[in-house]
Amino acid sequence: MLDIDHVAALGPVIPVLQFDSVEQGEQTARALYEGGVRVLEITLRTPAGLGVIERMAKFADDLVVGVGTLTRPEQVAAAVSAGARFGVSPGLTDALANAAKQQGLALLPGVATSSEILIALEHGYKTVKFFPAEQAGGVAMLKAFGGPFGDVRFCPTGGVTAATAPNYLALPNVVCVGGSWLTPAAMMRAGDWAGITRLAREASALRPAQ
Repeated sequence: MLDIDHVAALGPVIPVLQFDSVEQGEQTARALYEGGVRVLEITLRTPAGLGVIERMAKFADDLVVGVGTLTRPEQVAAAVSAGARFGVSPGLTDALANAAKQQGLALLPGVATSSEILIALEHGYKTVKFFPAEQAGGVAMLKAFGGPFGDVRFCPTGGVTAATAPNYLALPNVVCVGGSWLTPAAMMRAGDWAGITRLAREASALRPAQ
């Protein structure tokens, strides 16, 4: 079972991706890889998600492909069958946590409150997704969490941009950030793969504090 801490250490930014087609997903993922990105969160927000995971899971040995927007236990088995090596969820339920453990899928569960962090800790998760980051208090909230939850590490996602990512990564309890700014919809529609590679290179050059 892949360790979620290993996934978080693969790069300062985990791209949060959704695609209109498998072909669009493959081209975008290749452009991100060319820019130095080695971890992808391919969400299940569109029907193309599982197909992109299946195709990109075989693309390169050093590319770790994960599945995002896990909300139901049955999605876990389908994602693992497609080749996902880790999962990301907007929240956490007992059923989802159990499904991930049964399938051997490393999970980055979403939290937004102290109570949700406690639930994640009960399930053994010390690295979690802070979501939606900007709407849930942003940098100030993560600083506040650092007191009572000194051993918890966060991947803030939701409203994070190229401009605000360095502010999050400067925090000692942030290991990486998640974001969709590497793949603007207009660039994907236009097939501007060179532009996406450039954004990926800029994101890969960022460095977390720890």
